Amino acid sequence: MKKVFALILALAMSLSLAACGGSGSSSASTASSASASAAGSSASTDSTGLTGPVNLTFAAQEVGTGAYTIAAALQSAMLKGLPSGSTIDLTTNSPGGVGAPVLIQNEECDIIVANAGPAQWSYEKGADEYDFGGCTDIATLGGGLGHTFTNVMFTQKFVDETGYTSLEEVIADKYPIKLITKKNGSLGELTAERVIEACGITVEEFLSFATWEKTGGDAIKSGLQDDLYDMTIDHIEAGQSNTTELCLTHDMYFVQLSDATLANMEEMGYAPIVMEAGTWNKQTTDINSMGSQQNILVSASMDEDVAYALTKAVCENKADLASAVASMSYFDPAVAGTKSFAGCPLHPGAARYYAEMGYDYDA
Repeated sequence: MKKVFALILALAMSLSLAACGGSGSSSASTASSASASAAGSSASTDSTGLTGPVNLTFAAQEVGTGAYTIAAALQSAMLKGLPSGSTIDLTTNSPGGVGAPVLIQNEECDIIVANAGPAQWSYEKGADEYDFGGCTDIATLGGGLGHTFTNVMFTQKFVDETGYTSLEEVIADKYPIKLITKKNGSLGELTAERVIEACGITVEEFLSFATWEKTGGDAIKSGLQDDLYDMTIDHIEAGQSNTTELCLTHDMYFVQLSDATLANMEEMGYAPIVMEAGTWNKQTTDINSMGSQQNILVSASMDEDVAYALTKAVCENKADLASAVASMSYFDPAVAGTKSFAGCPLHPGAARYYAEMGYDYDA
C-alpha cells in the first residue's frame, strides 16, 4: 500500500513540475491579426500577483503609421509579462496623443499611447477650458518613449529685415509677426499656444498684433519657402520630412527660447530636451528645448496587479522596444515615472514597480 501511495505521489509531483516548466516568452504581434496572445507565459502566481489570463484592448492609429508601430512594439513587450492565455488586441481608433485621454475616460480601450503634456492638461483642466479636459479617470504607466522637441524657427529673411532673433523680443515689442502652424487639435498647434503663453501673454493678446495661419504640413513648408510667413512653431522629432526639406531649400533661423520661457513650459507639462546641432541643415548650435514625450495611459481603475505587470514588462524589455522603434531607445525606466515624462498621475501598480526598483517617480 505504501508503494502504491508513493507511486501516486511521485506521479503528481511529476505532473506539477511539468506544468511549471512549460513557461517561456510569448510570440510577437502581427499587424494582420491586430491581436496577440501570451501563449507561453507562466500561469503561476509570480511577483505580479496574477494567476489567470488577462484580456485587454490597446488603441492605436491606422496600420502603417508610426503610432501603430509603437503600439505593436509595446503590445509585444507587455504580453511577455502576462499569464498564459492573455491577449492584447490592437484596435485602430486612436485619435492621436492629444485626444487619447478621452478614449480611456470613455472606456473605449484599456491602453493607449498619448503625450505627457496633453495627458496632464486633460487631467488637470475641465472640459470648459480645454477641448479634451475633464479626464479624471486616467492614469499612466510612465512615459519618455520618444525624443520629440519644440521647434521654433524664423525665416532668415525676417531676421535680416527686422533684426529680431528672439520670440520674447517680438512679443515685448508687439511686432506684427506672421505665424504659421499645424491645424487645431494637433500637438504642434497646441505647443505653439503653450510657447506663446510661456512667453507671458495669452493667445488672444498675441493675436491683437500678430497673425496666425493654421494649415497642413505641405502648406507650412511652401508658405515659409515663399516668405509669406515669418515663423513657425511645431512639436516634432529629428528627420521630420517637411522641416528637413524646408531647411534644405530655404534659409531658416533656429530660435532659442529664454530660460524663463522654458521653465514656464516645464511647469505646463513639458520636459527639457536638447535639439542637437546638425539636427537641421545649417543649424550650427545646440538649442535647448522642451518636449512632450509619449506616455502610456490606462484607466485609473485598472487592476493594480495588471498595471504592475504591464509596467514591469515594458521597462524590462527596453532593448526589444529600441530594436523595434529607434526613438524608443531614449526610454529610460529610471525616470519614466517622473511627472515631466508621465504627465498625469501614475497608476498605483506602476508606482509599486518603480518603488521596488528604486527609480525616481511622482505618485
